[in-house]
Amino acid sequence: MLDTLEKLALAAGKEILAVYTSGPNVAYKDDASPVTEADERAEAIILAGLKEAFPDIPVVAEESVAAGRVPDVEGKSFFLVDPLDGTKEFINKRDDFTVNIALIKDGVPVAGIVYAPAKGTAWTGGDGRIEKLSIDGDFNVTERKQIGCRTPSGDLTAVASRSHNSPETEAFLTEKGITSIKSVGSSLKFCLVAEGEADVYPRFGRTMEWDTAAGDAVLRAAGGMTVDLDGKPFLYGKTKQAHDADFANGHFIAWGKRG
Repeated sequence: MLDTLEKLALAAGKEILAVYTSGPNVAYKDDASPVTEADERAEAIILAGLKEAFPDIPVVAEESVAAGRVPDVEGKSFFLVDPLDGTKEFINKRDDFTVNIALIKDGVPVAGIVYAPAKGTAWTGGDGRIEKLSIDGDFNVTERKQIGCRTPSGDLTAVASRSHNSPETEAFLTEKGITSIKSVGSSLKFCLVAEGEADVYPRFGRTMEWDTAAGDAVLRAAGGMTVDLDGKPFLYGKTKQAHDADFANGHFIAWGKRG
């Protein structure tokens, strides 16, 4: 499973960087969020590859959902795909954008990859593996490093959104006595916790499941856990929500090891 997800993410990243180099043409969806040719080309590659490798597993992908193509996933395993997480970072020529692919089983992200093409780095988790990959300019993996969440000792370090901080986040940091904060975009926040560079990622802004599932899969494989504000495991496949759209996330806290 992870080998296939890795192959597809790298192929999508190659397309994304081609657009990144030439300069993206930006359009806007109904919710006013930006979308580029890179999003669409990357998603097409991933969807075709998943259909060929796993024809019986439905795929929920960001741009497909925006176009009204939403499969029935109730009671099923399914993939969540964000072909280009951090589109605003991509448009502004910052390198924090990622390709995200995750497999959800019984509401839990059990395998996933987060690939940051401009950084030449990817993180994978699942199938008993948790690795940080170094990727060269020809999109070949040159190094695989085993990673894992660290056990806290002393003051905690939080990772927070560069673009979506909030008063609730500040209150959480104050309550926990956290003064050391790292800022990074997109799903890379999960990966910093997974590789032991931070201890917690609090998120009090709105996200969608495809934004978080791959990073969450990596984090859980590394020994961490994402929970809701009641401390219950964070689940996926949230449809028919009276208060929000299908696949919309509530607030969550992504923890590394709790000591």
